[in-house]
Amino acid sequence: MSGGKPVLTHIDASGEAHMVDVSDKAETVRIATAEGYVKMALETLALIRQGNAKKGDVIGTARLAGIMAAKRTADLIPLCHPLMLTKVAVEIEEDAALPGLRVMATAKLTGRTGVEMEALTAVSVACLTIYDMAKAADKAMEIGGIRLLEKSGGKSGDFRHPEAK
Repeated sequence: MSGGKPVLTHIDASGEAHMVDVSDKAETVRIATAEGYVKMALETLALIRQGNAKKGDVIGTARLAGIMAAKRTADLIPLCHPLMLTKVAVEIEEDAALPGLRVMATAKLTGRTGVEMEALTAVSVACLTIYDMAKAADKAMEIGGIRLLEKSGGKSGDFRHPEAK
Protein backbone atom coordinates (compact mmCIF):
# COMPACT_ATOMS: atom_id res chain seq x y z
CA MET A 1 0.00 0.00 0.00
CA SER A 2 1.13 3.51 -0.75
CA GLY A 3 -0.60 6.31 1.13
CA GLY A 4 -3.36 3.84 2.09
CA LYS A 5 -4.01 2.81 -1.52
CA PRO A 6 -3.23 -0.67 -2.87
CA VAL A 7 -0.23 -0.76 -5.22
CA LEU A 8 0.42 -3.26 -7.99
CA THR A 9 4.18 -3.74 -7.85
CA HIS A 10 4.47 -5.48 -11.23
CA ILE A 11 2.92 -2.55 -13.12
CA ASP A 12 5.12 0.46 -13.92
CA ALA A 13 4.08 4.13 -14.19
CA SER A 14 3.03 3.68 -17.83
CA GLY A 15 0.86 0.66 -16.99
CA GLU A 16 3.23 -1.95 -18.43
CA ALA A 17 4.05 -5.23 -16.70
CA HIS A 18 7.63 -5.58 -15.46
CA MET A 19 9.72 -7.69 -13.12
CA VAL A 20 10.30 -5.98 -9.77
CA ASP A 21 13.90 -5.08 -8.92
CA VAL A 22 14.61 -6.69 -5.55
CA SER A 23 18.34 -5.91 -5.44
CA ASP A 24 17.93 -3.25 -2.72
CA LYS A 25 15.78 -5.43 -0.47
CA ALA A 26 17.26 -6.99 2.64
CA GLU A 27 17.75 -10.74 2.76
CA THR A 28 15.43 -12.20 5.37
CA VAL A 29 13.98 -15.61 6.15
CA ARG A 30 10.73 -15.87 4.24
CA ILE A 31 8.11 -18.55 4.71
CA ALA A 32 4.71 -18.96 3.07
CA THR A 33 1.98 -21.57 3.52
CA ALA A 34 -0.92 -22.14 1.13
CA GLU A 35 -3.79 -24.59 0.99
CA GLY A 36 -6.38 -26.05 -1.36
CA TYR A 37 -8.58 -29.10 -1.72
CA VAL A 38 -9.89 -31.72 -4.12
CA LYS A 39 -13.49 -32.67 -3.42
CA MET A 40 -14.52 -36.12 -4.69
CA ALA A 41 -16.98 -38.97 -4.32
CA LEU A 42 -16.58 -41.11 -1.20
CA GLU A 43 -15.84 -44.09 -3.45
CA THR A 44 -12.95 -42.23 -5.07
CA LEU A 45 -11.53 -41.25 -1.70
CA ALA A 46 -11.72 -44.90 -0.60
CA LEU A 47 -9.95 -45.99 -3.79
CA ILE A 48 -7.12 -43.53 -3.10
CA ARG A 49 -6.91 -44.49 0.58
CA GLN A 50 -6.65 -48.19 -0.30
CA GLY A 51 -3.98 -47.51 -2.93
CA ASN A 52 -6.13 -48.96 -5.72
CA ALA A 53 -6.08 -46.06 -8.21
CA LYS A 54 -5.12 -47.28 -11.70
CA LYS A 55 -2.19 -44.86 -11.97
CA GLY A 56 -0.67 -45.79 -8.60
CA ASP A 57 0.11 -43.86 -5.41
CA VAL A 58 -2.02 -40.73 -5.77
CA ILE A 59 -0.95 -38.97 -2.59
CA GLY A 60 2.78 -39.69 -2.93
CA THR A 61 2.81 -38.64 -6.57
CA ALA A 62 0.85 -35.45 -5.85
CA ARG A 63 3.23 -34.56 -3.00
CA LEU A 64 6.24 -34.96 -5.29
CA ALA A 65 4.54 -32.99 -8.09
CA GLY A 66 3.84 -30.13 -5.69
CA ILE A 67 7.46 -29.99 -4.54
CA MET A 68 8.73 -30.07 -8.11
CA ALA A 69 6.26 -27.36 -9.17
CA ALA A 70 7.36 -24.99 -6.38
CA LYS A 71 10.92 -25.28 -7.69
CA ARG A 72 9.72 -24.37 -11.22
CA THR A 73 7.43 -21.45 -10.33
CA ALA A 74 9.55 -18.87 -12.21
CA ASP A 75 9.17 -21.01 -15.36
CA LEU A 76 5.37 -20.93 -15.02
CA ILE A 77 4.57 -17.43 -13.74
CA PRO A 78 6.15 -14.83 -16.06
CA LEU A 79 7.26 -12.18 -13.55
CA CYS A 80 8.36 -14.43 -10.67
CA HIS A 81 12.02 -14.43 -9.73
CA PRO A 82 13.90 -17.75 -9.86
CA LEU A 83 14.50 -18.64 -6.21
CA MET A 84 16.85 -20.90 -4.28
CA LEU A 85 14.30 -22.54 -2.03
CA THR A 86 15.66 -24.08 1.14
CA LYS A 87 12.48 -26.00 1.97
CA VAL A 88 9.29 -27.11 0.28
CA ALA A 89 6.89 -29.35 2.19
CA VAL A 90 3.57 -30.63 0.84
CA GLU A 91 1.08 -32.31 3.15
CA ILE A 92 -2.01 -34.10 1.89
CA GLU A 93 -4.70 -35.23 4.31
CA GLU A 94 -8.11 -36.81 4.05
CA ASP A 95 -11.05 -34.59 4.91
CA ALA A 96 -14.25 -36.56 5.40
CA ALA A 97 -16.26 -33.33 5.57
CA LEU A 98 -15.51 -32.52 1.89
CA PRO A 99 -15.23 -35.49 1.18
CA GLY A 100 -11.79 -35.38 -0.39
CA LEU A 101 -8.19 -34.40 0.15
CA ARG A 102 -6.79 -31.19 1.63
CA VAL A 103 -3.40 -30.04 0.38
CA MET A 104 -1.09 -27.71 2.30
CA ALA A 105 2.29 -26.50 1.07
CA THR A 106 5.02 -24.52 2.81
CA ALA A 107 7.93 -22.88 1.00
CA LYS A 108 10.94 -21.29 2.70
CA LEU A 109 14.16 -19.45 1.83
CA THR A 110 16.49 -16.73 2.96
CA GLY A 111 16.34 -14.09 0.25
CA ARG A 112 15.13 -10.77 -1.10
CA THR A 113 11.65 -11.77 -2.28
CA GLY A 114 8.77 -13.80 -0.90
CA VAL A 115 7.74 -17.39 -1.54
CA GLU A 116 3.97 -17.01 -1.67
CA MET A 117 3.80 -17.94 -5.35
CA GLU A 118 5.91 -21.04 -4.77
CA ALA A 119 3.57 -22.27 -2.01
CA LEU A 120 0.49 -21.51 -4.13
CA THR A 121 2.01 -23.23 -7.17
CA ALA A 122 2.84 -26.31 -5.10
CA VAL A 123 -0.75 -26.57 -3.89
CA SER A 124 -2.20 -25.98 -7.36
CA VAL A 125 -0.08 -28.61 -9.08
CA ALA A 126 -0.57 -31.14 -6.27
CA CYS A 127 -4.36 -30.71 -6.62
CA LEU A 128 -4.14 -31.05 -10.41
CA THR A 129 -2.06 -34.22 -9.99
CA ILE A 130 -4.67 -35.73 -7.65
CA TYR A 131 -7.31 -34.98 -10.28
CA ASP A 132 -5.20 -36.47 -13.07
CA MET A 133 -4.44 -39.65 -11.17
CA ALA A 134 -8.04 -40.27 -10.07
CA LYS A 135 -10.02 -38.92 -13.04
CA ALA A 136 -10.61 -42.42 -14.44
CA ALA A 137 -12.75 -43.07 -11.36
CA ASP A 138 -14.30 -39.61 -10.90
CA LYS A 139 -14.34 -36.89 -13.55
CA ALA A 140 -16.64 -34.76 -11.36
CA MET A 141 -13.93 -33.97 -8.79
CA GLU A 142 -13.72 -30.32 -7.82
CA ILE A 143 -10.54 -28.36 -7.11
CA GLY A 144 -10.99 -25.30 -4.92
CA GLY A 145 -10.10 -23.21 -1.93
CA ILE A 146 -6.59 -22.39 -3.14
CA ARG A 147 -5.36 -19.51 -1.02
CA LEU A 148 -2.41 -18.14 0.91
CA LEU A 149 -2.79 -19.01 4.58
CA GLU A 150 0.17 -17.12 5.96
CA LYS A 151 3.51 -15.59 5.14
CA SER A 152 6.34 -14.12 7.15
CA GLY A 153 9.45 -12.11 6.41
CA GLY A 154 10.20 -9.21 4.17
CA LYS A 155 9.34 -5.54 4.11
CA SER A 156 5.56 -6.04 4.03
CA GLY A 157 5.72 -8.07 7.23
CA ASP A 158 3.61 -10.99 8.34
CA PHE A 159 0.20 -12.00 6.98
CA ARG A 160 -2.34 -14.52 8.22
CA HIS A 161 -5.53 -15.19 6.27
CA PRO A 162 -8.48 -14.01 8.37
CA GLU A 163 -10.24 -17.37 7.93
CA ALA A 164 -7.18 -19.56 8.57
CA LYS A 165 -7.56 -22.09 11.36
